[in-house]
Amino acid sequence: MSALILIVEDEPQLAEVLEAYARQEGYRTERAGDGDAALHAFRAVQPDLILLDVMLPGRSGLDVLKVVRSDGVTPVILVTARAEETDQIVGLELGADDYVVKPFRPREVMARVKAVLRRSSAALQDGEPPLRVGPLEVDRRAVVARVDGRPLALTPAEFRLLAHLAEAPGRAFTREDLLAAALPDSDALERVVDAHLASVRRKLDGSGAAGLLRTVRGVGYRLEVSP
Repeated sequence: MSALILIVEDEPQLAEVLEAYARQEGYRTERAGDGDAALHAFRAVQPDLILLDVMLPGRSGLDVLKVVRSDGVTPVILVTARAEETDQIVGLELGADDYVVKPFRPREVMARVKAVLRRSSAALQDGEPPLRVGPLEVDRRAVVARVDGRPLALTPAEFRLLAHLAEAPGRAFTREDLLAAALPDSDALERVVDAHLASVRRKLDGSGAAGLLRTVRGVGYRLEVSP
């Protein structure tokens, strides 16, 4: 069955255009015009991806994102106004997987949707062993990271970043390296990596793995071999 896209957009004409392009690509669609309707649809239909406008009447898109992230790891692409760069960074810190900026071309949005879905559902080879760094275990086949056996609630982008770092413990990766590994089809800026990894650090620290993720001044990030 094709992926189900929840389009959350309060401008009816723009929502119709996005829906038409999504269906042309073979996706199933649901629409919501405000934040409360978006959360109702999210719980009712369990979409495979949410295309979420930040500026919504009533409950904002960022508020919707907080609730979605508290319930799971459904991929979310934010739609923001060009002048609202703060919303982009805050959205990524809250767990959005990518963002697109208005005005945009619908075909470009669909390309971004395909890329996020592909990254989120990519299957790895059977029998690939988990990566281990201190108390951290990263199981790329199951798409789950654990600290001392307890799963971390990571977004897809956060998981990809952590898995890439875990492939070479002790190595310092640049933000450019990490962006290419986790968001290769995005036009996101390198500071997006900072937003995602700030969230990863909080989750690691809260799980008892404080000090595992290190910032390397002037370079980027690394995982400590012996935190």
